[in-house]
Amino acid sequence: MKAALSRQGRDKTVRDNLQVKEVRLGDDGDRFVICYNPDQAERDAAVRARLVAQLEEIIGGTGSLTAPERAKLGGSLAARPGLKRFLRVTPAGLIRTGKAKVKAEENLDGKYLLRTSGPHMTTEDIALGYKQLLEVERGWRDMKQVIDLRPVCHRREDRIRAHVILCWLARLLIRVAENTAGQPWNRIRAELQRQHAVTWTGPAGTFRQTTDLTKPQRDIYTALSIEPPKKILALDPAQPAS
Repeated sequence: MKAALSRQGRDKTVRDNLQVKEVRLGDDGDRFVICYNPDQAERDAAVRARLVAQLEEIIGGTGSLTAPERAKLGGSLAARPGLKRFLRVTPAGLIRTGKAKVKAEENLDGKYLLRTSGPHMTTEDIALGYKQLLEVERGWRDMKQVIDLRPVCHRREDRIRAHVILCWLARLLIRVAENTAGQPWNRIRAELQRQHAVTWTGPAGTFRQTTDLTKPQRDIYTALSIEPPKKILALDPAQPAS
């Protein structure tokens, strides 16, 4: 990865959130494609900044600790991989943030390396083919975990087939929703789950209504051509006293 990143080359944009660059290393026929996602780079930087800030808060003022106390703290940080990778211990035993480690990760933000021996595939085909493979793997993972394809608690073959087909249809609906709304399913689900139905009861009676739509919720309903739930779901006026 380090050798490939050090090679010069021109990036080619194949999608709004994907840039690719091909580099050659040696004469063994293998091709290397560096993929860069600007959106992922921003997320990587935000996560790293949060971890570094957390680490610096923990190790702040540790210079006044005794050597055994610093060793104990370093041991506890070693059990936290997210923080450990930015940790540096000086020859004198002082605990510091590894600036070189932080810089090294900055150079990898939003990047991943693909390797192929295919001589005729374009860099775009290589990158997009890998993304499609990730989508397939994510689909199987969602089938097993999100949609609960397994365990199949049936004995008859027709019921097992029906269970699998229903899960497959659910996965198909998820992909249709993602492609139409232009958002991943977890974001669509999280946003729509914020909408609730609330029941109010008072002297005049009882009524049930939905919470006000947020703009992201309204955008999702519009993109999917789905009519939002009615504002008033049920109305039950109090009966007059006899």
